[in-house]
Amino acid sequence: MVEIDLQKITYEMIPNGTWRYDEIFWQALDYGIVGFDGENFYFPETFSRKEKKMARDKIRFILGLDTDLDAFYSQIRDSKFAFLAEEFWGLTVPASPYKYQALVEVIAQQQVSFEFAKRTIAELVKLTGKRRGDLYIFPKPRDIARLSIEELKKAKLGYRAEYIMHLTKMIVRGELKLDLDEMSEEEGTRYLTKFRGIGKWTAELFLAYGLRKNIYPAGDLGLRRGIAKIFNRRVKEKDVREILEPYGKWKSLLAFYITCYDRKTEIEKKRR
Repeated sequence: MVEIDLQKITYEMIPNGTWRYDEIFWQALDYGIVGFDGENFYFPETFSRKEKKMARDKIRFILGLDTDLDAFYSQIRDSKFAFLAEEFWGLTVPASPYKYQALVEVIAQQQVSFEFAKRTIAELVKLTGKRRGDLYIFPKPRDIARLSIEELKKAKLGYRAEYIMHLTKMIVRGELKLDLDEMSEEEGTRYLTKFRGIGKWTAELFLAYGLRKNIYPAGDLGLRRGIAKIFNRRVKEKDVREILEPYGKWKSLLAFYITCYDRKTEIEKKRR
């Protein structure tokens, strides 16, 4: 059985100040800081049995601990993607602990590099997140809604600050729902793209990152570029879907591996 690699997983996570990794993964949740070392969980002494179960479930969700990597690697073994298994052995798709956090972090990534987006998200958390030890709790919708647009823009979000504020106020008023677990990927995408600030790319990435839906942003530059490198040809959005859809329940995880491969090769290119 393939063991997950916490170091690889946390490398692909957004360093937003709500978690840290020092051989143990620590995550600040609403009710305390929880740790996981790959085998054991660590809880505050004050945690009740219910809180421990909630925390375990949350960490399992964040780190994708229920991912059957053996089955995934077997699925891609005889394909052009086979090398990705060795390249990223033990990597699962990290997810957001909270749906609102997922939406904000996805919008912050619109039309900017992943590195730039990570910095703006960290600034936003420092700006309005609640401190818990040496970590922060990601701000809630009402925390953001209380800010002025000028305050929100201090996180260097640019025009994305207005989208975040607009959608946050809709969430607070109950006009935008993020509990879309019962919807299919197609239904969720149709619902979300009705709101200003959420295009198809944002909706698809949110459903994958916030709900662990089996979906991927086919129009993503990194994903298209990664597939182009592997197949050595130009790739359009329709090509991405034609290539990934046959992988069924593994298509989202495969898309993530390809995106990670693209990021890695782009970093290596810049270092040359």
